[in-house]
Amino acid sequence: MAGSTHSLSSSTMHEKTPVPAGAAVTSTDEKDPAHARAYSDNPDRDLERGTIVAGTDYDDDDDDEDDGSEKKKQPTTAATEPRDAKPGAGDPPAGGAAAPGPGSAPAGGDDFPDGGLQAWLVVLGGWCALFCTFGLVNCVGVFEQYYVNGPLRQYSSSTVSWILSVQVWTMIFSGTVFGRLFDNYGPRWLLWGGTVAYVFGLMMVSLSREYYQFFLAQAIVGSVGSSAVFNACMSSLVSWFSKNRSAAFGVMVSGSSVGGVVLPIMMTKLIDSIGFPWMMRAMAFMFLGLLLVACLTVRPRLAPRPRPFKFMEYVNNLRDVRLLVTIIGFFLFMWGMFLPFNYVLLQAEAAGTSPSLIPYLLPILNAVSIFGRIIPGIIADKLGRYNVMVFITFISALFCLAVWTPVKNTAGILVFMIIFGFSSGGFISLGPTCIAQISDIREIGTRVGTAFAIQSFGALTGSPIGGAIVSAQHGSYLGLQLFCGFSMLAGSIVLLGARFTQAGLKLVKV
Repeated sequence: MAGSTHSLSSSTMHEKTPVPAGAAVTSTDEKDPAHARAYSDNPDRDLERGTIVAGTDYDDDDDDEDDGSEKKKQPTTAATEPRDAKPGAGDPPAGGAAAPGPGSAPAGGDDFPDGGLQAWLVVLGGWCALFCTFGLVNCVGVFEQYYVNGPLRQYSSSTVSWILSVQVWTMIFSGTVFGRLFDNYGPRWLLWGGTVAYVFGLMMVSLSREYYQFFLAQAIVGSVGSSAVFNACMSSLVSWFSKNRSAAFGVMVSGSSVGGVVLPIMMTKLIDSIGFPWMMRAMAFMFLGLLLVACLTVRPRLAPRPRPFKFMEYVNNLRDVRLLVTIIGFFLFMWGMFLPFNYVLLQAEAAGTSPSLIPYLLPILNAVSIFGRIIPGIIADKLGRYNVMVFITFISALFCLAVWTPVKNTAGILVFMIIFGFSSGGFISLGPTCIAQISDIREIGTRVGTAFAIQSFGALTGSPIGGAIVSAQHGSYLGLQLFCGFSMLAGSIVLLGARFTQAGLKLVKV
């Protein structure tokens, strides 16, 4: 081996000692010099302690001793710079995450498979999970229409919309807890426990008759289970892909769009033929089968690192200006994003749309969003995730204000839904990848959970505000449309600011 051997005594094993370039690091085991070890079985931990040198490549000796002794690990190269004990440019920011450059892979390991059987099985399992979870969220318009015209007809549309808004809020906000549980324990128990809770909640919806029963079953119990499932899938996928991460996310999240195409039609047909309760039970059994696929295929690449819960870790994440500005942009955009999903069917009814066409409006929107979730992801991996995110959020806001606002007929509603379905679909698939780009991969669950917790309040309050505006304007949807468009426009502008914090005004991949 090139370079001299630099021996360290056991008393200095954990000190951050500068090592000249070309030198190898070993240590002498005082009890058994024949089995000297330079470091432990966890190179990442040794790197943090300073017992090995960053950039050194290590090979395992596959020749185990017959007496059961541990493997020897020998450095194969040692061409590194001295390690300085003082904080420097390479240290993580106050938010706890590493600071990769624009468009670079996050810290936490650069050996992403970016493909392979197991990686794509994770995508498959995530696709099934997103079909069942956010696929149903894409059907909130069906629930709104059924509740307002059926068992909850004595309540206003604004009051009924609280069930659906809290459903989305619970799903997203619970990511705060489930993200940390993922970091500590991995996805296994989140998937199995979430599946049981989600299916149970849907069954309870089928038995509900009163407002509070629908609220507890759909907005609380079912949503908590749904959140556990989709958080486990999204956090698992991040560790398998780097260069192709946005494309992989787009494929996985397209499951929710396919669900948004299939489920509204299925729900409407089954409600007419067997009634709402049995429709919910049939859907719950179908979801059970798909979620079992997710439970059996979704696996993490990195072993979990259990550590005690500390609330300040969530607060400290926000000291990273890039993450803070990104989250604010997400909140503002989500404030308006769900309004078309929630109210377009009611608006179509008011506009005199044919009753035979109304059940297909949401499927049309979600069918277009399949392409909106995949194509922007592929482009984002080439041109930059923040660059594409700023563009698609601006397009969503622009067409909401320029197309949806003046709409008074069925044709105009259809045109808007096609455009909005494509542009808004990209926001769903690119959101987690933008956060992953500026985060330590080993803390991805906590940091995505922090983002979800804050932006969830946009989903919680957006629809009730929209419903209150419609009621105040005696059934006119103009105020709701303006609120939707300007909220998303503000989100796009703030996301442009998040891009600026990373690369300024330079035309580079971010």
